Amino acid sequence: MKILSRLALAAGMMALASTASYADGLKGKVIGFSQIGSESGWRAAETSVTKMEAEKRGVVLKFADAQQKQENQIKAIRSFIAQGVSAILLAPVVATGWDEVLGEAKDAKIPVVLLDRGVDAPQDLYLTSVASDQVKEGRVAGDWLVKTVGDKPCNVVELQGTVGSTPAINRKKGFEEAIADHKNIKIIRSQTGDFTRSQGKQVMEGFLKAENGGKDICAMFAHNDDMAVGGIQAIKDAGLKPGKDILVVSIDSVPDIFKAMMAGESNASVELTPNMAGPAFDALDAYFSTGKKPEKFIITESKLYTPADDPKAVYEAKKDLGY
Repeated sequence: MKILSRLALAAGMMALASTASYADGLKGKVIGFSQIGSESGWRAAETSVTKMEAEKRGVVLKFADAQQKQENQIKAIRSFIAQGVSAILLAPVVATGWDEVLGEAKDAKIPVVLLDRGVDAPQDLYLTSVASDQVKEGRVAGDWLVKTVGDKPCNVVELQGTVGSTPAINRKKGFEEAIADHKNIKIIRSQTGDFTRSQGKQVMEGFLKAENGGKDICAMFAHNDDMAVGGIQAIKDAGLKPGKDILVVSIDSVPDIFKAMMAGESNASVELTPNMAGPAFDALDAYFSTGKKPEKFIITESKLYTPADDPKAVYEAKKDLGY
């Protein structure tokens, strides 16, 4: 693909061509960002894109890495409140346990915007939530598998995300909905890999040993690409061919999964855009400018990629996005 086309693809994925005016509502504001951590390539890209968006719009961003611990996020939010920030961006590590600290932010009149994950808390405790339809992501992955295997018996092993997180809950739900009416497809083993590459490899190694060295496994469904990449390595170590002996479908569409597609080791990935900050800052800009509250849920697109989609071009474009 030509360089110009690749750059156009990158620009499209970023979706940074916002229609909002940043002159009055957002410029100069101090905004806190409580990020889960850096457990995956996608998470690192979200952080990078958020910082780029903040700089582009003249926002002073206070960044806090929670290292995948909720208690660190709660401390960060309380620190942001004490500093008197104008707003808080929160990518919550788990869904529960937020009522008290979000209530403190509300009492301080500091709007909170959720990024890429939801919370089990009253909706009046946050301004809006910017996320993909995570159930749809799982459903798209499941639909792909249904179409791919047809009537063939297919035993699936599942690498789940962090226990209690909304992506793990919802992606599992969507995948199960997609295969529910297809009795030839069964999830035979399911275990958390905590969204990390190392845990994905470890869990898949256990699945392979438990299932006749992997010969009884038709497909691996991973809740994110990093676990899938770890699982792919485990399959290779077991002497099998990922993408052929065991089908691989996952979610996020990070660059490394496209390297795997180029090698014939991954079959499908559902994209989760790392640009949650663009719509979040747009919502805050309008809120600060007019006082009008945004829609409660802002949904980003979920797109399926397969080896037919020129994975080399997509890989190169995504590398330009800060992964």
